[in-house]
Amino acid sequence: MESSAAANCDNINNNESSYQSQTPICMEKFKLYETRSNFYMIGRDKSRTYWRVLKIDRLDPSDLNIREGSTMYTESECSEFLRRIHDGNISTGGLKFVTICYGIVGFVKFLGPYYMLIITERRQIGAICGHNVYAVSKSEMIPLPNSTVNTSIADSKNENRYKKLLCTVDLTKDFFFSYSYHVMRSLQKNLCNNEPGQVLYETMFVWNEFLTRGIRNHLRNTLWTVALVYGFFKQATLSVSGRDFKLTLIARRSRHYAGTRYLKRGVNEKGRVANDVETEQIVFEDVPDGLPTQITSIVQNRGSIPLFWSQETSKLNLKPDIILSKKDQNYVATRLHFENLVKRYGNPIIILNLIKQTQEKKPRESILRQEFANAIDFINKDLSEENHLRFLHWDLHKHSQSKATNVLLLLVKVAAYALTLTGFFYCRVTSALRSEECMAWPSSENNDDGDMSPQKYCNNVNEDVYRLERNYSGDNNVANGNHSVKPSTFQRGVLRTNCIDCLDRTNVAQYAYGLAALGHQLHALGIKDTPKIDINDPLADELMGFYERMGDTLAHQYGGSAAHNKIFSQRRGQWKAATQSQEFFRTLQRYYSNAYMDAEKQDAVNIFLGHFQPQPGKPALWELGSDQHYGGRNGETIVDEDGRSLFKSFSDINILRQSASPVSATNDKQEKFTNSTLPNQSGGSNGLSESSPEISTCESDISYSRYTPSMPQRQLFGDVQRDRCLETDHIFFSEHGDGFKCSNFVDLDWLSSSGNSCEDESFERYLQVISADKLFGCWTFIGECCQWNIGRNNPIH
Repeated sequence: MESSAAANCDNINNNESSYQSQTPICMEKFKLYETRSNFYMIGRDKSRTYWRVLKIDRLDPSDLNIREGSTMYTESECSEFLRRIHDGNISTGGLKFVTICYGIVGFVKFLGPYYMLIITERRQIGAICGHNVYAVSKSEMIPLPNSTVNTSIADSKNENRYKKLLCTVDLTKDFFFSYSYHVMRSLQKNLCNNEPGQVLYETMFVWNEFLTRGIRNHLRNTLWTVALVYGFFKQATLSVSGRDFKLTLIARRSRHYAGTRYLKRGVNEKGRVANDVETEQIVFEDVPDGLPTQITSIVQNRGSIPLFWSQETSKLNLKPDIILSKKDQNYVATRLHFENLVKRYGNPIIILNLIKQTQEKKPRESILRQEFANAIDFINKDLSEENHLRFLHWDLHKHSQSKATNVLLLLVKVAAYALTLTGFFYCRVTSALRSEECMAWPSSENNDDGDMSPQKYCNNVNEDVYRLERNYSGDNNVANGNHSVKPSTFQRGVLRTNCIDCLDRTNVAQYAYGLAALGHQLHALGIKDTPKIDINDPLADELMGFYERMGDTLAHQYGGSAAHNKIFSQRRGQWKAATQSQEFFRTLQRYYSNAYMDAEKQDAVNIFLGHFQPQPGKPALWELGSDQHYGGRNGETIVDEDGRSLFKSFSDINILRQSASPVSATNDKQEKFTNSTLPNQSGGSNGLSESSPEISTCESDISYSRYTPSMPQRQLFGDVQRDRCLETDHIFFSEHGDGFKCSNFVDLDWLSSSGNSCEDESFERYLQVISADKLFGCWTFIGECCQWNIGRNNPIH
């Protein structure tokens, strides 16, 4: 009887099939039942419109055998189906209810049978355009075979140890997901390209890609699984002048080259870096359903210095020596890393390097600073001037020690300038999708339906930017008689920030960038009259709380303690002695975690991500050598690269049920992506000398205006330089390119002068000119289509 009822799942009703092809399917709630020979999972959509059935075999412990019924049932039809399954299995105990669940995390196999990981409790933590985002509150790990199936394991001791190791990965800490919104991608990518679920699971931010690979390969869909993103998610309602808006801060941690602080440093052979985190800041105003929604976002990135370097874990030394490998003389891995950034975000790539540049008693950070500068210079020699890597080497530690320097104000200056180069995403969406529907291409008030076809964003960032900008252009508004709706703008390029750990100093800089962006985001939404937020504004303090919380979370994940927030504590006026005590405690906590706990955490990560797959007769994971420098251990078993801690201690484990952006183009004809990425060439020049002068006077490599793409920057800003009243010859516009460079995109003398005030008139004029020029077309919503005169003979239209 069971087989007859189960076969009924495969009967496809033509009308239902047609409905399925036209309507995005998204199931949010599931019930798990069992017989002696099968598990049956019943899934339904949020509106209780349709039900589907998944059948999981329990008789073959060594294979994953899953079948999906293609029929969509009504509620009564599904109840009848379950009744028939029960009646057909009365002799063996019938059909038994197991649990309610909210999605499958995946399936895993160690040395014995398969196990199924499911979410049994969830909590909502936010919503984006009507699409709910959830965190995991409780999960279960269920063995597939029933107790009567012979699953004798030759090495049951190691099997149990692997299970406990996997369960140290705490899914209730910092994992989040959405059924209908692709939370593993930025808002801009979601609106530029509607990729199928299978492709999305293979992206770098889906941490259970390996665990779901089996079921996805069987079913060729992702209806039954959830894509878990690991990092940080916080959303809150804030208010400015009586107008409420939603602020969402998302951090997505890459699963590539993932792990703990001293076991994952630098870059690997594929160009993946440790502690690679994408941060997105989304702002939108709450409006009643059915009304147009304006929404904005800005993306930035952090990641370990992309060189081959390491630090050996030491139980006797709080600061282990930094070991720089010379095995990549042509910086191939470094080049691959920046190629990947260009592919993900487009140009320009702006590097903010915050490590120490002063002479240390024992060279540590300064070793990497010199080599990183060499690598950037080496790579830039093979790039067109337009696509050069922009960089700023700025010793945050040194400047924070000076009482005369307000590092936050200086970082906001850098951030505001970097923002003019990348732009940010702004879009007006006329009909947000209902939360029970899966993500689909939305409509915009600025476009005809024919212009809204998805673009292959990930394959060709720059070309898509150009096309999308034309689709969203202000010309459409004028042509349609709509003069009040702002045209959409797009982000192209990204600010990449790093220090040594990419935790403490990096988080301060990311807050500064977020603050500079928030002013422009609120201005684009019409909530603020000016695109700037004063650093003493209460809103700046609220945003600082977001970034401080994110910094602590990311620091726990990678470093084992909360972040060092000395600068934030000073901003709040915290008692100095209390701050010093807090910082000392966090240093000890991080040291203990790194020295005594990281090896086990790294093993758990490698198991969870599938970097190591146990095999009978092969060495166990904990019997292998150091994990440092590699995507996993033991080449024979590594199958794929691809306080608030992620991990539980063994004593807390309960193995349940075991015992029972683009922006507009710089010119009218956009280059193909293959012409704008970093060429993989091994030629180059000699490295930079340590005796080279600290500040170079090189020709600028930035093309500022889409209207005058061939105009040298020095000419374009010829009179502006004089307006800035900078009394120095060491400015980045100079024609001399030799010597060691601190920056090739921002003037350090301008940065350090002007009394450390964002209100300084020269700074205001500087940003005003840049914004007026509408760099790469990303500031079209700020200007009023007026003409600007930069210099005496260079009108910009």
